[in-house]
Amino acid sequence: MYSRRIVTGWILLLMALGVPGCATLGFGRTEETHAVRVVRAPASVRRHYHKQEFMIPMRDGVKLFTTVYSPRRTRERYPFILLRTPYSCRPYGENRYKSSLGPNKTLMDDGYIFVFKDVRGAFMSEGTFVNMTPHVPVKKSDTDIDESTDAYDTIEWLFNNIPNHNGRVGMWGISYPGFYSAASMIDHHLALVAVSPQAPIADWYFDDFHHHGAFFLPHTFNFFYMFGPARPEPTTEFGDRFEYGTPDGYQFFLDLGPLKNVNEKYYHDEIAFWNESIQHPNYDEFWQKRNILPHLHNVAPAVLTVGGWFDAEDLYGPLNIYRSVEEKNPDVFNTIVMGPWRHGGWKRTAGDHLGNISFDADTSDYYNEKIITPFFTYHLKGKGELDLPEAYVFETGRNEWRKFDHWPPLGLRLKSFFAREDGRLSFEPPSSDSPVYDEYVSDPNKPVPFTEAVDKGMTREYMTDDQRFASRRTDVLTYRTEVLDDAITLAGPIYADLWVSTSGTASDWIVKVIDVFPADAEDHEFVRDNMHLGNYQMMVRSEVIRGRFRNSYEHPEPFVPNKPTHIRLKLQDVLHTFEAGHRVMIQIQSTWFPLVDRNPHHYVDNVFLADEEDFVKATQRVYRSSEYASRIDVTVLLPHENER
Repeated sequence: MYSRRIVTGWILLLMALGVPGCATLGFGRTEETHAVRVVRAPASVRRHYHKQEFMIPMRDGVKLFTTVYSPRRTRERYPFILLRTPYSCRPYGENRYKSSLGPNKTLMDDGYIFVFKDVRGAFMSEGTFVNMTPHVPVKKSDTDIDESTDAYDTIEWLFNNIPNHNGRVGMWGISYPGFYSAASMIDHHLALVAVSPQAPIADWYFDDFHHHGAFFLPHTFNFFYMFGPARPEPTTEFGDRFEYGTPDGYQFFLDLGPLKNVNEKYYHDEIAFWNESIQHPNYDEFWQKRNILPHLHNVAPAVLTVGGWFDAEDLYGPLNIYRSVEEKNPDVFNTIVMGPWRHGGWKRTAGDHLGNISFDADTSDYYNEKIITPFFTYHLKGKGELDLPEAYVFETGRNEWRKFDHWPPLGLRLKSFFAREDGRLSFEPPSSDSPVYDEYVSDPNKPVPFTEAVDKGMTREYMTDDQRFASRRTDVLTYRTEVLDDAITLAGPIYADLWVSTSGTASDWIVKVIDVFPADAEDHEFVRDNMHLGNYQMMVRSEVIRGRFRNSYEHPEPFVPNKPTHIRLKLQDVLHTFEAGHRVMIQIQSTWFPLVDRNPHHYVDNVFLADEEDFVKATQRVYRSSEYASRIDVTVLLPHENER
């Protein structure tokens, strides 16, 4: 039942599929070779910690499986560091130990009482698992439970049953566990004094599986095939891994056809959350209840929210949890950290590069030494000094850490890049009064790939990938500036303000902001074989919107064929410098496959139920006249303005 081979095997499969939150599980995979690195349990964990397993009762009587690692040395009292996870607190069995404890080795060596918990309905815990458990604002009885009550009850039990603690608790977690740590701040236990939501899910309509209503297909398909099967009894095992039978994810998902074939061919109505979610294609009450942001009131613990600029899964979550805590709790200690990482990269990579892009330093070591270790040491042990700014942010392009007293920084200069004739991108708006435009034909049966790589999932590197393969396609519009005489630093959110039309009645719109390197840019050690950085088109930020949601996520509406229509799309924040000698490029397209499912171009009420005949070609136009001026709105940071 507790076979190391079984449990380790399933964790490795989760890692290989990029399952959310597996960064917390102590395994790594290199970007280039995808070779799995297994971390063997160091003897020091067993030597310095004593492990116990408990079934802790919640207020409604349901018992949740919990593992406690207590320091064997008892000459001082220790604080708790708690992680609640739906991904298993393996290995099970009191004589079997984890390979590492806590956010990093320094904290493990310093001595804490580390607690790991299977959340309600997951693995060895009793109860029913609920995805993104809706928060219950007003509890009328002990049967009104949510993640905040389960966290509270866990801490209360630990206080009364685990000896030699100092009365303080910290929580952390990456991805899904990041959501559980954020939820714990609501109606929190008084002993909870420090929380670090890391790459947290905030709202599943904008994190992970939907982006502005567009559906992230392979990421969702892979995750729920393994994670979604019913678990009627406590178990140590994940579901089966999906066997593709091919390395070519592009062709596999193209051959899948309409999304309604997922159930017919593969899920067979056995994935309850898939069946439920596809009945809710719009941002209705089903999804709204799974949004933690409106409930982050009365937060008292110190908060350190961590995210990665190139997190393909949860970029929306950390930025918006930080903002929500800041807006609703102006007096609380609240810091945001954004580094140049992929999902959980600060935990399991050196953070020195991602794909072909180098960051010139081991940014994860810096984060562990300067940020997360001092945060927990100060708040949980009352030791050391804490000089964290409001925002500790890595500036890509220039590759240096920056400290700000506000995020986004104050005093930014608003600028707009306008789409102009001949593929130019300019600060000067167009002057033509006639409705001029650029156009392309979008064919859902020959969609634009999201990467040059052949992969069955959402690749970890796609957010820094070279985009030359896309700019050479006729169904991608490309606009670029002249070579920059001076560096320009973008800070804060980017908005695409577009005037578009389609000959169909439905369409997606994808916008990419790209840093074009000089023709003579030098290669470095991380550049892949047969790749060079001369003229490299590094994706800095990208986003997609399902056009039916341009005015409302709750109430979609079709396009009027060939009518100029306004769309405003938020691309999330950046802190990136386009150095002198580089160019700024914008790409606009309507397919991004298989990262995003195909929009049929023919409006149907529910895309998950579309038929094959709904998928038709459409002529797409992007307007660039004085009346219909398509532009990208950015905020520019002056040199070292607002920096601490």
